This record gives sequence, structure tokens and C-alpha cells, in this order.
Amino acid sequence: MLSKEQKKQIIDQFKRSENDTGSPEVQIALLTARIRHLTEHLKVHRKDIHSRRGLYKMIGKRRRLLRYLYNEDYNRYKALIEKLGIRDPFSTKRGEGE
Repeated sequence: MLSKEQKKQIIDQFKRSENDTGSPEVQIALLTARIRHLTEHLKVHRKDIHSRRGLYKMIGKRRRLLRYLYNEDYNRYKALIEKLGIRDPFSTKRGEGE
């Protein structure tokens, strides 16, 4: 789980305005941090099926938020996935050359 300090640091890094805590960028960044933490947990505890289900739900939610951002503002989407270092799940739609 993320500590308060880690969560605040992520929000400060990805916020779009002064009081922003709920933009897609912030939500995706927080989900990415939780996904990475849970992935490390599952490397040690391979049979933790309940946590694995939660991980899959988080991945699905992040994917939906990424799709929303992709459709709304492609430039913000591209900048976010580069900053987070995650794969582009929709790369085949726009082509690899962009």
C-alpha cells in the first residue's frame, strides 16, 4: 500500500492545476504505483489469488482511464505513458510512427 507521503508526491508530480487530485493523469499514476507494488508482492506470494484478482481489477481500471485519455487528448496520453514508463496498449490504432 502507498503511504501518505508517496501518494502526495505522485499527486504533486502529475497534477494539472493547484487543487487537482482527480484528473486522469493523477488517477493513472496512482494506479500504476499500486500495480507495481502489488506485482512485487505477487512475485513472493504466488498463491495469493485474492490479491491477484485485485491486481487484475486495477489493471482494467487503468486501461479504461488510458483509453479515455487517448480519445480525449492524444498528446497528454502520449506524454503520460512516456513519463510513467508503461507500454502503449493502443499503439496499433494510431500506428507506430507517431
